[in-house]
Amino acid sequence: MKPNILILMVDQLTGTLFPDGPADFLHAPHLKALAARSARFAANYTASPLCAPGRAAFMSGQLPSRTRVYDNAAEFPSAIPSFAHHLRSAGYHTALSGKMHFVGPDQMHGFEERLTTDIYPADFGWTPDYRKPGERIDWWYHNLGSVTGAGVAEITNQMEYDDEVAFHAVQKLHQLSRLSEDADRRPWCLTVSFTHPHDPFVARKKHWDLYEDCAHLKPEIGFIPYEAQDPHSQRLYHASDYPAFDITHDDIEKSRRAYFANISYVDDHVGAILDTLERTRMADDTIVLFCSDHGEMLGERGLWFKMSFLEGSARVPLMIAGKGIAPGNHATATSNLDICPTLCDLAGIDMSAIQPWTDGTSLKPMIDGIERHEPVLMEYAAEGSYAPMVAIREGRFKFVHCEIDPPQLFDLESDPAELTNLAADPAHADRVADFMAKVRARWDMARFDAEVRESQARRWVVYPALRNGAYYPWEFQPLQKASERYMRNHMDLNVLEDRQRFPRGE
Repeated sequence: MKPNILILMVDQLTGTLFPDGPADFLHAPHLKALAARSARFAANYTASPLCAPGRAAFMSGQLPSRTRVYDNAAEFPSAIPSFAHHLRSAGYHTALSGKMHFVGPDQMHGFEERLTTDIYPADFGWTPDYRKPGERIDWWYHNLGSVTGAGVAEITNQMEYDDEVAFHAVQKLHQLSRLSEDADRRPWCLTVSFTHPHDPFVARKKHWDLYEDCAHLKPEIGFIPYEAQDPHSQRLYHASDYPAFDITHDDIEKSRRAYFANISYVDDHVGAILDTLERTRMADDTIVLFCSDHGEMLGERGLWFKMSFLEGSARVPLMIAGKGIAPGNHATATSNLDICPTLCDLAGIDMSAIQPWTDGTSLKPMIDGIERHEPVLMEYAAEGSYAPMVAIREGRFKFVHCEIDPPQLFDLESDPAELTNLAADPAHADRVADFMAKVRARWDMARFDAEVRESQARRWVVYPALRNGAYYPWEFQPLQKASERYMRNHMDLNVLEDRQRFPRGE
């Protein structure tokens, strides 16, 4: 029988806090227990440090230049196969509880069932505009109000959402357990996707209190003055509207404290879901994968949020646990692009049929002890950028290229904080030339730029047109047939009560 698959996804969780599972100071007992039995990938990266492009890449195993999901308002085409399509073709029941930030009228992308709506819009309203470099679109651009407004609350928009996501996930596991005794049951893949610890930095008091005496409330790298920042970081400074805010040390500490607290909040939900999996006796037959869409700078260097190839923004946790998966820490760089082919490989799907549809590589051989040699690729072409950016992580080095910026080269072994750009150092001229040759072989940057601009321009026509007159939203509307729930008079009460019980006969 094929294994069940439970994917636990979070939003904006930096992998710098997961050097080998959750950092010691984090109050995350359930994630730490999961880490202890997982293959852990300490140098795992997003394919694009923003929600929609990062998630489309996670689903499909394809870079944004292939999916054309460049930003948070770019449509994810229905014709692109996702891991949900591949697993469903192999007989899996596929379900999603929570966020995936699909843009466009297709809100399923291979999932047979969605249990909640999304938390973010499905239309083209959040489209950036390269024709107006430097313009801030105030009504939806990130700003530092998330930092100055950090603190405590017992309910927020995001908490309401994640509480619902967790409830439906637990309910779905109960439903699946009832089918587990049926001879013709299908294996399942349930994706549970939370919006925390994404800003705003607001947490429940019980989680906030866990970090009263936390020693990690100050960034390791303090504010870098604007004139000393690289060109893209300068653009992010403007995109976040830094000049409009007076960020104090107290603001920074409160924001980091709330962020850590929301990791503990997510950990509570993860614990409840894993406990349900155990109590419904499906844990032994289920692979559990934990991941995030992108990271969070968390005030390091004075930067917040994501949108950068710097480690805080681009590095993300990845842990995989289950029967036949040896626990251990893997230091070789990997990517969220690898998740789609890895899931297919673990499900026993013919990988020759998957490889043409992915830019990633299955991690199963790496888990089994075979060294990986493929470089990790990243792209970014959304707000805060004026032209597409690409990056390559290979070995100890990370190389960043943008046609309008000087190149960047970092030695992450000797300089993990990425404070020294080696690209202009004559001693590294050959290495820079080698990386540039790889960039030119992999990307046609002029074409990439033209395609992004064309996509943006089309959407700037379509979005206002669709908002004019009668409006039909693309947001997913969760449907429940109340006439088929609980007890109704077309059902036999005795059969119903027995069918809805798990385990039966005890």
